Amino acid sequence: MKDIYDILIIGGGVVGSAIAREFSRYELKIGVLEKEPDVCCGTSGRNTGMLHAGFTYRHGSLKAQCAIEGNKEFDSVAKELDVPFKRTGKLVIGFTDRDMQSLLKYKKLGELNGVEGLKIIDKSTINKLDPSAGGEFAMYSPASGILNPFEYTIALAENAHQNGVEYYFDSRVIDIAKKNDIFKIKTISKTFYTKWVINSAGLNSDVISEMLGIPGYKLKGFKGEYYVLDKKAGKFMNMPIYPAPNEKGGFGVHATPTVDGNILIGPSSEIVYDFEDYGVTAPIMNKLIAEGKKIFKNLKREYFIRNFSGIRPKLVDKKTGEVQDFVLEMREDVPNVINLVGIESPGLTSALPLARRAVALFNKKEKLIPNKTFNPKRKGILKFSEQDDSVKEKLIKSDSDYGKIICRCENVTKAEIIQAVHNCLGVDSITGIKNRTRAMMGRCQGGYCQTRIAEIIGKEKHKSEKKILYSRSGSYMFVGKVRK
Repeated sequence: MKDIYDILIIGGGVVGSAIAREFSRYELKIGVLEKEPDVCCGTSGRNTGMLHAGFTYRHGSLKAQCAIEGNKEFDSVAKELDVPFKRTGKLVIGFTDRDMQSLLKYKKLGELNGVEGLKIIDKSTINKLDPSAGGEFAMYSPASGILNPFEYTIALAENAHQNGVEYYFDSRVIDIAKKNDIFKIKTISKTFYTKWVINSAGLNSDVISEMLGIPGYKLKGFKGEYYVLDKKAGKFMNMPIYPAPNEKGGFGVHATPTVDGNILIGPSSEIVYDFEDYGVTAPIMNKLIAEGKKIFKNLKREYFIRNFSGIRPKLVDKKTGEVQDFVLEMREDVPNVINLVGIESPGLTSALPLARRAVALFNKKEKLIPNKTFNPKRKGILKFSEQDDSVKEKLIKSDSDYGKIICRCENVTKAEIIQAVHNCLGVDSITGIKNRTRAMMGRCQGGYCQTRIAEIIGKEKHKSEKKILYSRSGSYMFVGKVRK
């Protein structure tokens, strides 16, 4: 007898994992098929980490509704899932009369959408809020905030798994067929069977949509490159600093602090056709520096420690070229499918609101029985470096591995690394441990600790060094020993 799921979700990023978590509130057999070895390898782990307020999205759009809803609830969500979050506010700065008109336009739109507290402020007020910000004037958005996109995505996935959802990594979908009301989903490693399919495949959602019998969608990839600045720069910045939006609501290069004290400069925005091209380029890096200096006064090359890129899956109108709203649909002609396409920014902010809407669509067709054992709370790995001395002393007495610092830049202990290696999702790549502990995210970017972490993974998981992955499938760290 085939093992048949009630729901299979294709895509385990922040939205897919939010959907999994919300459906785990009910008595259902749920699986998630993720093509990468972890939940943070794609767009969900390659973004600015902003909690958007919702002032640039068309009134009444799904983007606007979900951004407002997700923003307002996030203090309680962050506490429930034990993820770091700061409601910092945001400055959207301007220099010209055109910039002022843009700010007034989006202030009015934001207020229409329900964003609270938007203000136009002068240069002296900018300096009081954040002396590092450029600009002659600004719109201040107190509702905006910053979060860790890795930890949030991981927290949603772990909480879903703790409530019974099964995750299957390295499971790229290559074919979907349907017979007798049961979907047969073939991946590169295994075949699955399910009554319902939810397409949350991000950059590949148009491809999966076509496999499901819903053609017509075509995504454009907009690549954004970033610089990561050292925490030495982070001490100068209080909140995200954005330039005034263009006429279509898009922002140029901005400067955003992270919840951990770094600063991100970016993103750029270039159309790409290879959705797995995460390289960075010298011309764009130079552009980031030139534009970044206009908005963040303390930008210096000495602070640069890393660069990276992400790709936003935009659904664009074929005739006008305008970016479209999120698609969240259930069609009568394609039964038992919930289809999400074009989920880009503000997808991080909108993940749980989108998930609840997916549940509501399902509930129109199927009776939902509450899962009486559902637990909405998830506890993350305790950060040793953030504890006071008395707590640190108790931790070391309880486990001597807390007294062994593996990552010197971020003060991550061996005990934390081991906990991360044994995470409930079974992820044991180098970046999987990095995203769960912040090891290798400091000034030396793993120069000291990376091989030590690889050694711990090998020992804890009984793996040879040749089997240890850096991040994505095939990214093996070692080919053998230098010396025997």
